[in-house]
Amino acid sequence: MRQRQGSLASNPVLIGAATVLVVMVGVFLAYNANSGLPFVPTYNLKVELPNAANLVVGNDVRIGGTRVGTVQDISTKQYENGRTTAILDLKLETTVDPLPKDSTVIVRPRSALGLKYVSIQKGTSSEGWESGATLPLSAATPQPVELDEVLNTFDEPTREAGQVNIKNFGDALAGRGAALNRTIEQLNPLLEDLVPVMRNLAEPETGLGQLVRALQQTAAEVAPVAEQQASLFGNLDTTFAALAEVAPDIQLATERTPAALDTAIASFRVQRPFLRDSERLFTALQPASQALRASAADLANTVEVGLPVLERTPAFNEELTTTLTALERFSDDPSTDLGLRGLNTLVQILAPTLADVTPAQTVCNYAGMLARNVAMLFSVGDGNGTFARANLKAPVPGPNSTSGPASAPAAGGGPQAASNFLHANPYPNTAQPGVPQECEAGREPYAANQVVIGNPPGNQGTATDRTIRRAP
Repeated sequence: MRQRQGSLASNPVLIGAATVLVVMVGVFLAYNANSGLPFVPTYNLKVELPNAANLVVGNDVRIGGTRVGTVQDISTKQYENGRTTAILDLKLETTVDPLPKDSTVIVRPRSALGLKYVSIQKGTSSEGWESGATLPLSAATPQPVELDEVLNTFDEPTREAGQVNIKNFGDALAGRGAALNRTIEQLNPLLEDLVPVMRNLAEPETGLGQLVRALQQTAAEVAPVAEQQASLFGNLDTTFAALAEVAPDIQLATERTPAALDTAIASFRVQRPFLRDSERLFTALQPASQALRASAADLANTVEVGLPVLERTPAFNEELTTTLTALERFSDDPSTDLGLRGLNTLVQILAPTLADVTPAQTVCNYAGMLARNVAMLFSVGDGNGTFARANLKAPVPGPNSTSGPASAPAAGGGPQAASNFLHANPYPNTAQPGVPQECEAGREPYAANQVVIGNPPGNQGTATDRTIRRAP
């Protein structure tokens, strides 16, 4: 008798070896996924930048916000004059080939935590870079501004001046809510008249610069006789008694006018774009000024409540340095990118659900009403006790009533026939997308002597009870 030969499937050694091989291949592919899968053709370029700006190997390369490759390697290049630049090796998809030669490159932040990516702005040139070419330093434009450079502008003198300004602004606004309301109310006609005036002043044909220079020359002529002018105002005290007290101020203003006019001549030229933007801003603010009238009292309360908070801000700013340092370490952690990707996926999954559920609160205020009603259930009542204890109702007797099993919806009959009608709305409209915009739950009208199952006819509107009482 011939013995049967064993199959490969019955050999545990071969099965184990094949399993280990498959796992190793899977781990290898997963480890190299960010830098590109093996055996996949790529379009390789090098880019010279002033500095790497905290880039790390594996960061994305994007065109128009779409990921087209990764940073394969980062090296440096030193010139004879001692200047050092960064050289990036980019592994791009072949769909980018060839990249136009007038394209530009800039390092941009991907998040506030310090994650960066390389952004390529494709040009329009008919000539393209061949694979392996190096984009020159001139293609790295415009110069990026780092977050730490912005934060470094807030040095100690600037922070101290900011504290003083914030405190003085708070002191200036405290207790002046009514005056601010009147000012805002009167701004509308002022702005309407100010728009054409500012437009005319911004035009070169008005000769505003010549006027200022003429005023400068006039002030320069008057400055040497400032003391005589002050004496003149003193001698006219009998006739102009009201002007006697301001004579020293007029003298001081006259002495300092030439320097002020020099500054005005230099600054007005720069202010013209600002004046044009201010004209458009004030025009756009006219509807908002009308709307602010109804919110003036709330704004005044906000200022009064916010002043104590602003006084505690300096201590918070000092502690913020430690927080930002920790955030920088957190952003440099390679695992942060994976966590943010997972968080982004979670937000994308939750977005449809939140979009469907959010109107139930933002439009209908159901969460607030639920909290209020639960509190009232155990705190409000009558002589028999709270509603949770005393507000119990027995079911209406009759055919198919809620007092027991039913074979059909209750449709009258019994000793209380007029009340024995089923009214059920299992899926009320709560202003979510795709349904009538109404807050139907809890507001369904009662239809006497008829069965109503589902949404009642008509739109019940979106007005619900307020659950937050405004402070007196």
